[in-house]
Amino acid sequence: MVTVTTDERRWWALGALVASMLTLGFDMTILNVALPTMAADLGASTGEQQWMADAYVVVFAALMLPAGLLGDRFGRRRMLITGLGIFLVGSLVGALAGDVNTVIAARAVMGVGAALVTPLALAVLPSLFGPDERTKAVGIVSAASALGLPLGPIIGGWLLNHFWWGSVFLVNVPMAAIGIAACVFLLPETRDPASPKVDTLSTALTVTGLGALIYAIIEVPTRGWGDALVLAVFAASVVLIAALVLRERRVERPMLDMSLLAHRGFLLNTIAATLVMFVLTGLLFVLPPYLQAVLGHDALGTGVRLLPMMGGILVASRTAPPVVTRFGARATVSAGLVVLAFAAFLGSRTTVDSGYGFTALWLSLTGLGFGFSLMPAMSNALGTLPRDRAGSGSGLLMTLRQVGGAIGIALLGSLLSSAFRDRLDVTGLPARAADTAGESVVAAHLVAERAGSAQLAASANGAYVHGMGLVLLVCGLAALVAALLAAAFLPGTPRTQSPENPDMAAERADARQ
Repeated sequence: MVTVTTDERRWWALGALVASMLTLGFDMTILNVALPTMAADLGASTGEQQWMADAYVVVFAALMLPAGLLGDRFGRRRMLITGLGIFLVGSLVGALAGDVNTVIAARAVMGVGAALVTPLALAVLPSLFGPDERTKAVGIVSAASALGLPLGPIIGGWLLNHFWWGSVFLVNVPMAAIGIAACVFLLPETRDPASPKVDTLSTALTVTGLGALIYAIIEVPTRGWGDALVLAVFAASVVLIAALVLRERRVERPMLDMSLLAHRGFLLNTIAATLVMFVLTGLLFVLPPYLQAVLGHDALGTGVRLLPMMGGILVASRTAPPVVTRFGARATVSAGLVVLAFAAFLGSRTTVDSGYGFTALWLSLTGLGFGFSLMPAMSNALGTLPRDRAGSGSGLLMTLRQVGGAIGIALLGSLLSSAFRDRLDVTGLPARAADTAGESVVAAHLVAERAGSAQLAASANGAYVHGMGLVLLVCGLAALVAALLAAAFLPGTPRTQSPENPDMAAERADARQ
């Protein structure tokens, strides 16, 4: 039974949860503008930069469901405090790191903390607010998580212009500390002893299977598709993920309820949402080096120049609900994906001399396509399920979204790395300098500066823009395929049905249980 906090402390508690979700939102994007600087200071290759970004996302995706179950069984406040504490420790380690491997480890630790905080921040709201205020509270927390995405590059850019790169980790410490204090003093303890037990084997299969898949994709550009290690790790990832699916289908109360994918509407909307995250995270990985190394902007300027995309997302988030009400979710999702595909194809025409104005144009369209496709797809996915399965459906949907993001960074980053190496002209450079230049566009510019070679710098710019163009072509094709699938196979929805925040749907389902 839920006990609702009636005094005004609940709004202070909500403020602390908002601060925590903002911080987690920052960390999905704040590192993107720091990666070129970190690559220069730490000598990180493109593959190592992919791991610095992906370690957080992979662990986050793999542990989100078991983390939520831990909170249900052992106390949501206790697990929230634990998650914020782990996130704080990971941030401190990242701020003090002196090498790439320590940064990657710190990001993985932060992913553990984020996995605990994200599902439980929503799960504690029924103990704070009655039914009349709960929807508003869930909307505020969900909005805070989304708002962190556009703020991340701007805050990261400002910090890098004034401090060292470790400051993008250190900024998390006071936010996490405030969240911990608020949980200790303001949140009541709640639990659900009837929830499924955490399946240790399924959790291990998820982490190792995803980790192996991402590792193999990231290693392909340097080792090649025929490398024995790459093939062995790919094979291991297939076996592990297949074992996970088989186990989850057989257990009585699975963490990942695969039977939900038998619902056509849920499956296709989930595929659409996952592909959108694949495209978005890949774009946010390849764009900052272009803006910094090729166009020559500083970190803050790079963050500010990503705002057209965030502006498009905000416009779409305001206008998507009435569009769905008027035309239905299938038409809205399909149109959003078409806009996203067009934006990516337009961006693939970028040249070294295009300038920022052209980039701002297709970034704005990207934001519009993202906003019109993702939220209606998520809402429609849950709307196709029976009401008593909205909670488990939301968990599976959010997990697959994170997996799509992780694979986007790995696959598109690897494509970029291969194309850059193949196109870069290192004629006349010593072997070691040539290898260093091939690691990333930032490294190539550093080698060119030391060698006084304007030709190498120009070649690096051309090679990077060529690789970015290939990435955007793949993004466009992925979005177009998703649009065709959505238009052809998504079930129709009543035009009067207004899209609902999926977090709200899940929260209401949890409240009913």
